Amino acid sequence: MEELLEILEETGIPFAYDHFAEGESPEPPFICYLLPGSHNFAADGRIYFKADEVRLELYTDRRDLAAERAVEDVLDAHSIFYDRSETWIDSEKLYEVLYSFEQEGRNNAEEE
Repeated sequence: MEELLEILEETGIPFAYDHFAEGESPEPPFICYLLPGSHNFAADGRIYFKADEVRLELYTDRRDLAAERAVEDVLDAHSIFYDRSETWIDSEKLYEVLYSFEQEGRNNAEEE
């Protein structure tokens, strides 16, 4: 988790886990990130390798190529393979660019 927070800091874009508190949302662009699941690897009847699913949601009020480039440059610099999708959220009048990837979790196998 610490590595993910460092990556988010490097983008220079304000961020929060899941959402900003009511009335505290910054002006776009901003990022909300989630860890909605995991894809763990089992060996010998236990979790051998933990991998967290990560979702970075970049919100902008217009197509913001500079903000997208800032996120992608940081992900690329950390050799993170990601999938990207984009959607318009009419009720919020915001674009959401979603970056999905997996990141190594805290693993017991490394401690042995």
